[in-house]
Amino acid sequence: MTNAAAREVLSLNGRWNTIVDPNDNGYFNYRLEPFDATVPATGGYFLDRKPATPSELIEYDFDQSPVLNVPGDWNSQDDKLLYYEGTVWYRRKFDFTPSAPDRRQFIHFGGANYEAHVYLNGKKLGVHIGGFTPFQFEVTGLLRPTGNSLVVRVNNQRHPEGVPTINTDWWNYGGLTRDVALLETPALFIRDYALALQRGTTDRITGRVQLDHYAGDTTVTVAIPELNFSTSAAVDRSGYAGLDFTVPGLNLWSPDNPKLYTVTFSAAGETVQEKIGFRTIETRGHDLLLNGKSVFLRGISLHEENPLRGGRATTPEDDRLLLGWAKELGCNYVRLAHYPHNEHMARVADELGLLLWAEVPVYWTIHWDNPATLANAKNQLTQLISRDRNRASIVIWSVANETPVSPARTAFLQQLASLARGLDPTRLISAAMEVHADPTDANTKIVSDPLAEFTDIVSFNQYIGWYVGLPDDCAKVKWVINYDKPVLISEFGAGAQPGRHGDRTARFTEEFQADLYRQTLPMLEKIPQLRGMTPWILCDFRSPRRALPQIQDGWNRKGLIGDNGTRKQAFYVLQAYYRQKAAAPAP
Repeated sequence: MTNAAAREVLSLNGRWNTIVDPNDNGYFNYRLEPFDATVPATGGYFLDRKPATPSELIEYDFDQSPVLNVPGDWNSQDDKLLYYEGTVWYRRKFDFTPSAPDRRQFIHFGGANYEAHVYLNGKKLGVHIGGFTPFQFEVTGLLRPTGNSLVVRVNNQRHPEGVPTINTDWWNYGGLTRDVALLETPALFIRDYALALQRGTTDRITGRVQLDHYAGDTTVTVAIPELNFSTSAAVDRSGYAGLDFTVPGLNLWSPDNPKLYTVTFSAAGETVQEKIGFRTIETRGHDLLLNGKSVFLRGISLHEENPLRGGRATTPEDDRLLLGWAKELGCNYVRLAHYPHNEHMARVADELGLLLWAEVPVYWTIHWDNPATLANAKNQLTQLISRDRNRASIVIWSVANETPVSPARTAFLQQLASLARGLDPTRLISAAMEVHADPTDANTKIVSDPLAEFTDIVSFNQYIGWYVGLPDDCAKVKWVINYDKPVLISEFGAGAQPGRHGDRTARFTEEFQADLYRQTLPMLEKIPQLRGMTPWILCDFRSPRRALPQIQDGWNRKGLIGDNGTRKQAFYVLQAYYRQKAAAPAP
């Protein structure tokens, strides 16, 4: 359901009772059979039972169990759970009375990492796999006036066939990490909608509205009150209405002018209000065009983590903090790595005027030949695009990061690129590829990837000076990038412990990191197709891969801002470069 927050909402955020269940005793019996496989179930924590008599044996009690805040991850709320990967049961009690007899109700989750089994009053509603995209279950007719028990089994264990797979470089935050709400709608409601400015125009808007079902002759009305504009369209027997209309005098959205219009969608007695910016994004040869004008993307990469507390960023205030730091750096663009971020993030970026790259966690060593893995990746990409395609800030859908080239991998990613293009033909497609050295000359760096045939932009990660050689080697580099497409550098950087100082050749000092930035930027300027970059990364972030004592201590130190909020020297190097780029004529 698009724009869930705009519906009639009963928030279920707050303090939930929880049971940590490392052996899944609340889900499996002693024969390793799921309790919910039998109807009616005779055991399992999801029943949320109390002993009926003093002699009845029930070995759990949500009412006496610890509480965790929702939205939030369990790792940062309890020191004992910092490294925990497994099952935690969440329970929330609530009362509810429908506002009218014909209303429908849905339990909506903004995200739960990684696998969620959802139960209401002992009845299983369903399962969702994927830690970063929204899902919901209809509960019409299942609610009680008082004492509803909503139980969620959340499991964040990593799997070889998963998306992401076992091997990553970020913290595996588990739990109900995003908003949970009970939504109420009319019997016939607006399930989905999308509007976008047609490429090559400044006033033609196309899109669609999808009702939940067909209920006879129904008309959808779309209005932009500020422009005194309104148009209507009939829905077909599937509940679909196509939209194609002209709106003279549109004030186009851009980083310099993040104009958002209040748009209303009305049908069958329901009205949904949305703030939408209208802009175009396209390529022309090497050039990248925003609203028909050349643009250089002054960017930074970003994890969905508040470094000041070391946990998942969960609120609009968290997002304003992070994106505010990006604005301070001089950015007009942010890469949301390596998974779909909270829905709040793109909405805040819409307001602040930041362009975004949004990504799914097809990361490193995915099981390319596994049909279930492909289906999982497709589902996460579909849910991301369905949620965020009305956000003006998002200009790029990314289908992967640093994946090793093989025929199976390229076929897998080609399907994702085609899916993204079919779901949203108004945005650009890319992926973070890799660079390779010429076997006969280590200083000649080649970007050649069969996936680039299917992307609009050639993006790649490179770590010359950190993982390859030293910063002084940057001056020797020659580039071979034989694509007539814009090039974005999706990652470069070096680690530095905040406050650690020394010679510019001493690793993990601020001086080393700053010197790498000083030498990398002119090296990248040699690329004639260069149209932007997102260095790695805005803030230090937690990662169990980073084990160096007294320097990393479980943190990836490539941030320009430390986990204490301190700006490192490299922050100011990049800030000065971006000020120069902002003042220079567009490429």
